[in-house]
Amino acid sequence: MAATTESVTNLNSPNRAFPLERTRNIGIAAHIDAGKTTLTERILFYTGMIHKIGEVHEGTTVTDWMEQERERGITITSAATTCSWMQRPEEGIYKAYSGIKMRVNIIDTPGHVDFTAEVERSLRVLDGAIAVFCGVAGVQPQSETVWRQATKYGVPRIAFVNKMDRTGADFDNALESMRTKLGANAWPILFPLGREDYLKGQIDVINQKAIIYIDDNSMGSTYEVHEIPDDLKDKAKAAYDDLVAQMCDLDEEIGMLYLEEKPISIEALKAAIRRQTIANRFVPVVGGSAFKNKGVQYLVDAVVDYLPGPLDIPPAQGLNPDNNEPMEVSANDQGKFCSLAFKLWSDPFVGKLVFFRVYSGKLSKGDTVYNPRTNKRERISRIIQIQADKREDVDTCYSGDIAAIVGIKNITTGDTLCDEDHTILLEPPSFPDPVISMAIEPKTKADQEKMGIALQRLAEEDPTFRVFTNEDTGQTIIAGMGELHLEIIRDRMLREFKVEANSGKPQIAYKETILMAADGEGKLVKQSGGRGQYGHVICKVTPNERGKGITIENKVVGGTIPKEFIPAVNKGFNEAVLNGVVAGYPVIDVHVDIIDGSYHDVDSNEMAFKMAAIFALKDAMKKAKPILLEPIMKVENITPDEFQGDIMGDLNRRRARIMGIETKGNLSTVNAEAPLSEMFGYATAIRSLSKGRSSYSMEPSHFEQVPEQVKAAILEQKS
Repeated sequence: MAATTESVTNLNSPNRAFPLERTRNIGIAAHIDAGKTTLTERILFYTGMIHKIGEVHEGTTVTDWMEQERERGITITSAATTCSWMQRPEEGIYKAYSGIKMRVNIIDTPGHVDFTAEVERSLRVLDGAIAVFCGVAGVQPQSETVWRQATKYGVPRIAFVNKMDRTGADFDNALESMRTKLGANAWPILFPLGREDYLKGQIDVINQKAIIYIDDNSMGSTYEVHEIPDDLKDKAKAAYDDLVAQMCDLDEEIGMLYLEEKPISIEALKAAIRRQTIANRFVPVVGGSAFKNKGVQYLVDAVVDYLPGPLDIPPAQGLNPDNNEPMEVSANDQGKFCSLAFKLWSDPFVGKLVFFRVYSGKLSKGDTVYNPRTNKRERISRIIQIQADKREDVDTCYSGDIAAIVGIKNITTGDTLCDEDHTILLEPPSFPDPVISMAIEPKTKADQEKMGIALQRLAEEDPTFRVFTNEDTGQTIIAGMGELHLEIIRDRMLREFKVEANSGKPQIAYKETILMAADGEGKLVKQSGGRGQYGHVICKVTPNERGKGITIENKVVGGTIPKEFIPAVNKGFNEAVLNGVVAGYPVIDVHVDIIDGSYHDVDSNEMAFKMAAIFALKDAMKKAKPILLEPIMKVENITPDEFQGDIMGDLNRRRARIMGIETKGNLSTVNAEAPLSEMFGYATAIRSLSKGRSSYSMEPSHFEQVPEQVKAAILEQKS
C-alpha cells in the first residue's frame, strides 16, 4: 500500500461507503471483437450486479445500451458501471484484501478506431486498465493504439488473453506478440489449463494450483481448486521461476530476499508484483475465456490485488491559472474539491450529462463549482451515479469517484471543475484530428433549425467530431474519424433529434505543408482620405518536424514592429494556415519566424498588421515548395491462404505498401499502409474477393505527400 493505515484513515470521509484504498477505477480496452463487452458482462454477473448474463450477439448486454450498439453488436460509447467484489478469505491472492469488500468502477470502451476519443478520455481519468487480447490473433492494430494511449497517460495494465476456447487459440503466441509488438514486460500469473474445446480452467502460477471450472447451469460460478496435473507441473514450475526471476530484477525487496537466500513468501511475491505493476514496469497476464465463463473471477481478484487505487497513483498534475506554475492534487476527501470533466452526453430523459472524475475533496448537491477556463461558477442541483443506462441519484461523491452532473452549462470535454478558492487547470485529454468529412443538408425546411441544434449537441459530446460551413459553397460540412463514425452521427440525428438529412460523398481531410525554408513579405497600404491602413510584415517559414504543428517565434529587433501589434501578427498567421496555397487545405508542421517589418505612427493598427501577416505567410508558402499531404491508414487483413494473392493484388491497386505477411495455420495476416482516399468501399470489395471469409481493421497512421498524378486530380475536383 502507498500510505500507512493511520494516514489513509485521515484521507477518507467517514460517510463514504468504500474507502479510497478499497476503490478501483478500471477501464477495459482492446481491439474490435477481442471480447471487452462480454468480459464486462461476466464481471457484473459474478459480482452480483446483474442476475442474468447478456450477450453481445443477442443485443442484451448492460454496457451496450444504445440502440445502434445492440443492432450492430459493437460498442460506440464508453459506458460506466459500478460493482463490488469480495475475495474469499481462504483463496485471497494477496492477504491485504482477503475477505474485504471492494468497490470496482468499470468503463467499457469501444474497440473501433472511429471511436478512439472514447478510449482516450476514459484512460485519462482511470487508475488502471484490463487490456484484452484475442487468444487467436494476439496483438492487433487497435491493441497497439490503446496500449500507446495507456502508456501516454501512465495507466498500469493487466493483460487478459481471451477466447482461449476458440480454434487456433495459442496463449504462448499471444504472450510473445505482446512482448515483441508492444514491448511489454508481460509474464503469466494465471495461464489457461487446456485450450479450444478442452479449456477447463487456469493454472495459478503463484499458488501453484489448478482452478477447474464446473460446466453446469450456474454459468461458471462454481469451480474447484486442485493440485496441478502431473503433465503441467514442469510448465507451472518454469512459469513460477520466470516470475520470481523477473521480480528479482525489478523489485529491490525480492532481490534482497533472493541474494540473502531467504524464502520468498507468496504474500511478498504478490506485493512485489503489485508495486511493479503500479510502477508500469510489469504486466501480469491472465488467460481464459469470458464467453465460456472460465477465468473471470480470478481476473477480478488480480484487478483488486495488482491494479492501483486512487491512493497508489501519482498526484494529478495541473497548472495554476494565474501564473502557470505547476500544481498537484492528491486523493483526499478532506482536501479542496477538484475534478476533471471527461465526457459530455445528451440524455433524452435528464438532459445534458457531464461525466467527471473527482481527484480531491467531495461534491454534494447544492455546492457551487468553479470552471477556471470560463471563470464561471455553477451550482450543482443533481449528481447521479451511472450504471450503464440506469441512473441513481446520490447526495455526495468523494475523491476517486466517477459520477455525472446534470444540467451544467458552459462546459467542454477536458474542463476542470474545482473550488474557487483553490483554482487549478488539470491537463485535459488530447484528441486526434478528423480524417474524413462530408457535406450534409436537411431534407426539409422544418429540419433546418433542428439540424443545427443536433449537430451542435453532438459536437459538444464528441471532441473528434467537427461541424463547419464551407465559405465557398455555404454547405454544412461534418468531419470525423471514419465512415462508420459519420454514419453513426447521422443515425443518432435521426433517432435522438428526429432530423432527416441527406449527405454527400465522404471527402478526405487533406493537409498542406512545405519542403524548404523561404522568406515572405506582406504589406497593406490603404489611403482613403483621413486615417489610412498601414501594416508591413516580413517572415521566414521553415518545415517543422512531423506532429509539431504550427509554431511562431518573434525575432523582431529594434522595434520595427511595435510589441502591441505582435499578437495581431500571430493572429494573422494562425488565420492564414487554415487555408494553404496548394488547394486551400489546412497547413500543418510549419515554423514561422517574424523577422522584420515597418509601421506608421498614425495609420498602423491591429487589423492592418493582421492582414499584412496573412499576405506575408502566403507569399513565403508559395516559395517554400508547398505540398499536399494525405492521411495514410494502417491496414491489417486476415484472410485464408487461398485468397491471399487476390487480397494483395487489390491492396496494390489501392496504392498500398505491403509492410509484412504473417502466416499462422491456414490464415495469412497481411499488414499494409494505404491512402484513406483509396479505401472507400473496402469492406464490400474484400467480401466479394474472399467469399466473405476475410476480415480487416484499419486505423489512421500518418500523413504522406500526395503523388503528382493524384494531386492533379484533387486540384481538378477543387476547381
